[in-house]
Amino acid sequence: MADKQIVLITGANKGIGFETVKALIESPKPYHIFLGSRSLSRGEDALAKLNELVPQTASTVELIQIDVTDDDSITKATEVVKNKFGKLDILINNAGAVFDNTTQFNDDIGKFRRVLNDTYNTNTTGAQVTTAAFVPLLLASKEPRLLFITSGIASFIGFGAPFFPPWGKLSAGWPKKDFVGFQGYKSSKAALNMLFLSWHHILKEEGVKTFCVSPGFLATNLGNQPDILRKLGAREPDVGGQVIRTVVEGQRDADVGKVIMENGIQPW
Repeated sequence: MADKQIVLITGANKGIGFETVKALIESPKPYHIFLGSRSLSRGEDALAKLNELVPQTASTVELIQIDVTDDDSITKATEVVKNKFGKLDILINNAGAVFDNTTQFNDDIGKFRRVLNDTYNTNTTGAQVTTAAFVPLLLASKEPRLLFITSGIASFIGFGAPFFPPWGKLSAGWPKKDFVGFQGYKSSKAALNMLFLSWHHILKEEGVKTFCVSPGFLATNLGNQPDILRKLGAREPDVGGQVIRTVVEGQRDADVGKVIMENGIQPW
C-alpha cells in the first residue's frame, strides 16, 4: 500500500461518486480508494459492479460506511482510515441530495424549511463536518488534496442572466404552477462554494491543494430524473468522473483555489 495514494470519496456508491471511483481505478496510477456509502448493501452492489466494469486495475477499492449527516458515522469512518493508514491523501466531498420538487409552492410553509434544512444538512454542513474530521489525516499526507463537488447552478453569474430559468419563462400568478428549479439545491451548492474558498485559505499554508469541481450538466439519479435531464441535454455521469480525475492527478493544479470545469473555470 505504500505506493498507493489513499482516497476517500463520499456518496460513491452511485452517480458521479461511482464514476469517479471507476475513472480512478482505470488509471495507471495506483490508488487505495475508500468507497464511501451511507448504505453498506448499496456499497457492496457498487463494488460488484466495479469489478465487472474494471476487472484489471492497479488500484484497490474498500467499502466504508459514511453518512455525512451523522456525526458518529463520520467519526467512525475517520477512525477506520486513521487506524489503517494514519493519513488520507485525497478527500472528495461528493455526497449530495436534492429535496426540491415541483410541488413546493403551496400552503405548507413548513415545507420550505424542511427542503432547505435537509438539503443544507447533506450538501453543505455534511461536507463541512466531514472535512473538519479528516483534516488531521490530510495534514499527515505529503501531497494532500481536498475536493468539493459543486454544480453549475451554483453560479450567481449564470443564474443572474436574463434567460433564467433556462427551461422557459415563468407564467404570472401565485402560487407558481411552473417548475421553478431547485432553490434548495442550488443555494446549498452556492454556500458550499464559500466553504470551499474558506478551506482553501485555511489550509494553503499547510500545502493542501483545495479545489471545487463542477462536473457539468449530467444525467445522474440526483432528484430521480435522469431521463428528463437527458432530454434537456445532460451528458452521462462518466464525464464527471473523468473531470474529477484530472484534478486528482494534477492536470489542473494551475487552477487551485478555483471552481474547475471540464474546459475552464466556472464564474462565481
